[in-house]
Amino acid sequence: MFIRIVKMSFHKENIPLFLENFELVKEKIRNTTGNRLLELYQDKNNPETFFTYSFWDTEKDLENYRNSELFNEVWQYTKKLFNDKPEAWSVDKLVSLP
Repeated sequence: MFIRIVKMSFHKENIPLFLENFELVKEKIRNTTGNRLLELYQDKNNPETFFTYSFWDTEKDLENYRNSELFNEVWQYTKKLFNDKPEAWSVDKLVSLP
């Protein structure tokens, strides 16, 4: 299992549009084969900055999602709302203390 973290920054006036769309697609993304967790965070100091945090069984599962019609629709809509280039990291969890 590995984790995908995506940082996105939006124009202030586009935040409600992003959140509305995320609400519509979050269950579809979460139910994608291989997805085990999907979370959305908003930065406390810069409310224009958001992060998605998702757990995937395999890198292939993430790639399948990234090549899907669902991802294409979500990304085509979302990227028009950005005020900066998004950043993404794929990381392996080394330690977790519940």
